[in-house]
Amino acid sequence: MLSEPIRNVMERKRLVMAAPDISVSAAAQLMAASKVSAVMVVEGKRLVGIFTERDAVFRVIAQQRDVQTTRLAEVMTPAPLTVAPQETFGYALILMHENGFRHVPVVENGEPVGMVSARNALDPDLEEFESEARRRKAIRRESTQH
Repeated sequence: MLSEPIRNVMERKRLVMAAPDISVSAAAQLMAASKVSAVMVVEGKRLVGIFTERDAVFRVIAQQRDVQTTRLAEVMTPAPLTVAPQETFGYALILMHENGFRHVPVVENGEPVGMVSARNALDPDLEEFESEARRRKAIRRESTQH
């Protein structure tokens, strides 16, 4: 999986973007509705920042900012590091580890096309774990019926 191109691993369907002038409250509602923990902040089609759950905790809640009046531009991580879709997933994980973050926007031709996160590394293992748990539950159910 580490040698897989990011294009094969990234989350496309949950690509969530917001303008820098929306409120933290609106961004949080968007993130909750989309079930994501990060939103790409874009002006036009250009990525200008990223706003994550950690930004909400450290830059908004911990500083007691008003979520209704604080704009993403004030609390986002500006000009985030990005990766290209042809880079390997391993490269993205190293980038996240070395820089202490969990999300990296995927940019192609200057436009955001996806998001890759540390969680993507767990997803295949989690799927296998869930499948095994369902299998074991079915076996237990069968053995109690006999």
